[in-house]
Amino acid sequence: MTEYGRGPGSEPWHPTDPLYGDQGWEGQQQYHQQPHQATPYAQGDQAYQDPYAQQGYGADPYAQQQAAYQQQYQQQGYADPQQAQPQAYGQTGWDQGPPGHEAYQEQGYDTPGHPGHVYDGNWETGQAAMAYNAPPADPYGGRQPDLYGTPEAYPPPQPPGRRQQPPQPEPAHPEPEPEPEPEESHPFFGGDDDGPYEDEEPAPRRGRGGDARDRERRGKERKRKGKNGMACLVVAAVLVGGVGGIGYFGYQFWQGQFGEAPDYVGSGTGEVQVEIPKGAFGNEIGNILKQAGVVKSVDAFVAAQNKNEKGNSIQAGAYTLKKEMSAESAVALMLDPASQANLIIPEGKRNAWVYEQIDTRLGLDPGSTKEIAVSKADSLGLPDWAKNHKNVKDPLEGFLFPASYPVAKGSKPEDALKKMVSRANQEYTKLDLEGKASAQGLKGPWELLTVASLVQVEGKYKHDFDKVARVVYNRLQPDNAETAGRLEFDSTVNYLRGKSTLDVGTVEEMRKIVDPYNTYAYDVKGLVPGPISNPGLEALNSAIAPADGPWYYFVSINENKTVFSKTLKEHNENVAEYQKEREKSGQ
Repeated sequence: MTEYGRGPGSEPWHPTDPLYGDQGWEGQQQYHQQPHQATPYAQGDQAYQDPYAQQGYGADPYAQQQAAYQQQYQQQGYADPQQAQPQAYGQTGWDQGPPGHEAYQEQGYDTPGHPGHVYDGNWETGQAAMAYNAPPADPYGGRQPDLYGTPEAYPPPQPPGRRQQPPQPEPAHPEPEPEPEPEESHPFFGGDDDGPYEDEEPAPRRGRGGDARDRERRGKERKRKGKNGMACLVVAAVLVGGVGGIGYFGYQFWQGQFGEAPDYVGSGTGEVQVEIPKGAFGNEIGNILKQAGVVKSVDAFVAAQNKNEKGNSIQAGAYTLKKEMSAESAVALMLDPASQANLIIPEGKRNAWVYEQIDTRLGLDPGSTKEIAVSKADSLGLPDWAKNHKNVKDPLEGFLFPASYPVAKGSKPEDALKKMVSRANQEYTKLDLEGKASAQGLKGPWELLTVASLVQVEGKYKHDFDKVARVVYNRLQPDNAETAGRLEFDSTVNYLRGKSTLDVGTVEEMRKIVDPYNTYAYDVKGLVPGPISNPGLEALNSAIAPADGPWYYFVSINENKTVFSKTLKEHNENVAEYQKEREKSGQ
């Protein structure tokens, strides 16, 4: 039996009983199994030290019970509970007996020296129907009342949330409370700075544990200072960048709204050629000039072009300009026709002349462009109806359309040739050469283009082109009695000779030339194999819609007089008049 005994009610007192322990809340069994610490009694009641009060757990239940008994003795007239004499059981609830026997009676024992005490077996009154031998003598000898036989000594089990922890022994050397951890700053302001600070004083040494804690504290302080420094640097950088960006964009806005556009000063130096495409506007032209290093800004060029007093527009083509010119100087020079670096192809010029001009402009050896034209003709953009014709001297003849083309230094010959062929295709498509050829009894657009080239060369003046075209068509008739189906044009002889002259020789001499382009030869009837020049729009339109008339011959006496005749006799008379006019003019 333990020194606690059992509690009131039906709670089994013995720890080995299966019903002993927690009856409803977790942890009650632990409370009953752990013995209470013995109350220290050094020298009577005055030496008693309340462990609960020292540990901060509230009043000691044993001390409260002792105070209750002391009050009871004082009510009975005793000053000291040690001097109180036990009364009858009916008066005080204590049976008479020697000092110290009350605790044994409360626990169900007989008083010391008695053989035993028999209970009536009624558990409601706290008696048991069994006898026990007297236990050993009370070690306190009646100095203290029984503190273990009352309900207050064993309070009912409490729920886990309301239980009081038993007092813990105070450690011999209390540890200092740990310092609170510094709050973690945002990762954006993180930084590592493990180096010592000059203004940092070393902490006093307090043993091995204290020295470690000091080092940890100092390390955290250094990290915190490093993080703060890094945060300041980041914020400063952001502020500086923001101010700089605002200033830059503000300056750009002010410059664009109120400031003058950047521009060079003077007329520039050196030489550079630029090419302006067809239909380019002011800002596009300014962009081309800026990239070529002619002007400093597009806005400066557009402003200078808008101030142009003449109101002339800059035409498409190639221009020879200078580098780092003022925008005003560049506009003035581009409006001067002398500055244009375009290759202008006049109407009626042969391809041989165009090739020579390209070689000269690009600084190539003579014949370079002609060689490329013949070898790469099929890759330069010719239409299908212009390919695979027999006995053609130049497959590009008639497709270098008369116009102005930019041929800048550094470019390639095929680039210029492609532009000319492309322009010819555009014009021929507009005129619908394929549809108009059959109306004149021709086999296709190739023959119509050939007729136009003859009209362009034979007709000296444009106002005569319609009649000249009719002469061509009349001679092409196989049943004509005048030429027997032959053209007999001096221009074809000049073409095969590569010359341009009025003195081609006698008819008998020309008939001896064997060449498919010799329209005087007896065996050459109809058209020549291909065009003999690059006709313009007037010659093309005349070939499409010739004038009506019975003419087979014509001769241009002067600019204002071209004579057309039906017979060879009339024609010879007109030629004699032509010779007289030449003699007068000194030709």
